[in-house]
Amino acid sequence: MTDILNTLMKRRSVRCFAERPVEPEIIRKLLEAAMAAPTACNSQPWEFIAVTDAEVLDQVRGRLRSADYNAPAAIVVLGNIQIANNSAGKHFWVQDCSAAMENILIAAAGMDLGAVWIGVYPLPATIKPVKEIFNIPEAVTPLGIALFGYPAEGAVPPPRTKYLEHRVHWQIYEPRKRKAKIKNAKYQ
Repeated sequence: MTDILNTLMKRRSVRCFAERPVEPEIIRKLLEAAMAAPTACNSQPWEFIAVTDAEVLDQVRGRLRSADYNAPAAIVVLGNIQIANNSAGKHFWVQDCSAAMENILIAAAGMDLGAVWIGVYPLPATIKPVKEIFNIPEAVTPLGIALFGYPAEGAVPPPRTKYLEHRVHWQIYEPRKRKAKIKNAKYQ
């Protein structure tokens, strides 16, 4: 298997971190990876907030139940169609920013960091506190937050694949009987 496939398979959500700061140059590399993501018609409708301030991270933990992890760093991925290179950003900002988020998570795995994607958009109850914490203007929408850091001992699940043959169709879509859902699929 190639190095990139190994990195993809070892990318897992990590929710427990060592008490060790993440170096600014590592955060910059994660941001470079984010901005290397593909976008519709190269619209690049994104902005990012890099966060290492413990008080700000405490606010995130305190106001977002889904983000109550001890990560020493975060990157907030924002969609801003006003700065997009073209009108495609208006229609595809969610996909473009999601690709940037995924690049952050894959790059983190490749640098032996742990990371977890905290979803924000499209939930108003989550968008509002994130906008308040980070002073985000009305026209800018937070898509999600990547919490990351050096993983605590034993916090990284082993590499795996989620490949399911019954979810693959060749040439045309073939209706099939649904298989039962995987137990605890939310946390796998």
